[in-house]
Amino acid sequence: MRILISNDDGYFAPGLAALAQALATVAEVTVVAPERDRSGASNSLTLDRPLFLRKAPSGFSYVNGTPTDCVHLAVTGMLEHLPDMVVSGINHGANMGDDTIYSGTVAAATEGFLLGIPSIAISLAGVGAGHYTTAAKVALDLVQRFRNQPLTMPMLLNVNVPDLPIAELQGTEITRLGKRHKAEPVMKSVNPRGETVYWVGAAGAAQDAGAGTDFHAVANRRVSVTPLQIDLTHFETLDTMRQWMQA
Repeated sequence: MRILISNDDGYFAPGLAALAQALATVAEVTVVAPERDRSGASNSLTLDRPLFLRKAPSGFSYVNGTPTDCVHLAVTGMLEHLPDMVVSGINHGANMGDDTIYSGTVAAATEGFLLGIPSIAISLAGVGAGHYTTAAKVALDLVQRFRNQPLTMPMLLNVNVPDLPIAELQGTEITRLGKRHKAEPVMKSVNPRGETVYWVGAAGAAQDAGAGTDFHAVANRRVSVTPLQIDLTHFETLDTMRQWMQA
């Protein structure tokens, strides 16, 4: 089995190393990650400049671009064989609800999915203890499950793992995306040159976090597994829009 691994925290991130170490026990692993932290890069491709591919002392390859660039470059220009799976992570922090729209971690997996490869994005839902080995074990279990029982439908999974020791997890739940409140306002300040600058505010608190959501599962110490889709068409409004256009 061949697995392409990427992330959005950069090739030096501890979550990436933990993921690669775990998956290397069951697969031939190739790591291609951004040269720096590209959190929040979403599904952007770099089209205004060339990209380079370099190798770090760890053996990981890195690209001067986005997570999407990394997967696209690896699959369409670097690898001799199509990977059997793309796994992105382990992200430092959750990617739940609206986060998935902005997440570079999810974007890397999405690019794999768009290229016809089963893909998983995995995030550690916490920024404190750093139980990357827990999330790596969850990723390994999912990869082995897929290898032993492949799905017949296209697979793009968003996985969030509580930041806890593995023994404290309370199982796994198939969830839907929840929803956050709007983000906090931007923070305004002045830089040393006297210019006004703005920092994007933190994500808002969870608004839709009831039973069945990713927020609820993680809050109750369960691994959240959310199947995602790419088609943004709002099918329920198609007839209404047709009538509106004919009026």
